[in-house]
Parts: sequence; C-alpha cells; structure tokens
Amino acid sequence: MRKDIAIESIQTRDEAVQPLSMHPQKFAMWLFMVSITMMFVALTSAYIVRQAEGNWRMFELPDIFLVGTAVLFLSSATMHWAYLSAVRDNLDKLKIAMIITTILGLAFLYIQFKGWSELVSIDVYFTGGNPSESFVYVFSGLHGAHLISGVIFMIVVLVKTFRYKVHSKNMVNMEMLTTYWHFLDGLWIFLFLFLWLNN
Repeated sequence: MRKDIAIESIQTRDEAVQPLSMHPQKFAMWLFMVSITMMFVALTSAYIVRQAEGNWRMFELPDIFLVGTAVLFLSSATMHWAYLSAVRDNLDKLKIAMIITTILGLAFLYIQFKGWSELVSIDVYFTGGNPSESFVYVFSGLHGAHLISGVIFMIVVLVKTFRYKVHSKNMVNMEMLTTYWHFLDGLWIFLFLFLWLNN
C-alpha cells in the first residue's frame, strides 16, 4: 500500500514539474510577432484619432499596391507548398517552392518601391503637408522592413535546403519561417484594407 502511494506521489510530482515545451527560438519569434502587432495596433489607432481631428487629405492608393498584395498572397501559398514538401521529404519540390517564394518576396519589395514612386507622382510625400501622406509611407515602410528580415531568413533557410538540412526530421527553421511569412502576409492584407477603406 505504501509502495503504491509512493509511486503515485513520484508520478504526480514529475507531472507537476514538467514545463510546457516550446522551442526557445519559436518562443522568441512569437514574442517578436506580438510586439510587431502591438506597434501596428498603436499606429492604426493614431491614424484613426488624427483623421477624426480634420485637416485630412483624401487620396486613392495606386493600383500597384493591389498588385503587390496579390503577389504577397501568392507567396504565402508557395510558402505553404514548401512547408508541405519539407514534411513529406520531397526535397526537389521544396527547393523549387523556396526559390519561387524568395523571388515573390523580392518582387513584392520592388512593387512597394514602385508604389512609393507612384505616390510621389500624385504629390503624396513622406514629409508632405498632411499627416495622411506620412502614415502611408510609415505603414508600408515598416512592413517592408520586416519583410526584408523575412526574405533574409528565407535565404538562410534556402541555403540550408540545398545543404539537405531541412527535412521532416529537422523542421524548426521551416516552421518558424512559414509562421513568420504567413504573419507578414496577413499583416499586409490588414494594412492594405485599412488604408484602402480609410482613404
């Protein structure tokens, strides 16, 4: 009887001290994404408050921003294809999917730059006389900066892919990249819709 109680006590104690397991790099990435989300929540709130005060210039976003949104959405699909290929150890498809996603990410950044050029062509400047102009550059610029970090991360994972270090038994980097890329995609869609509906 005492032996059974002792064994049960040890099992209960072991279960109690067992922490929730999460890879430390994944945890750090989630904290990073939460901080990015809070920053953009604060910026969109500031946008709404400032707009309500009046003296707000209304202008249409160039159509090229819609093209960029479609490109980034497509890159999210190819990123998921890369993830599934890694899970299934289909390394040839993984390489192709990763290359395509990297190209689409770079294409989005180029489209954003072209979008800024088109804003300038309609006299919308970062240091213009109206805060509505500055907000567009701040939103797209900050998102672009985070997307650059995503592209750099993707290139690192792409190199590991060609060295056969990404496969079903080693998915940490691939899982982190997939999560972060989908997050950036969702964030941009939110920002684009926010700017489109509020301009």
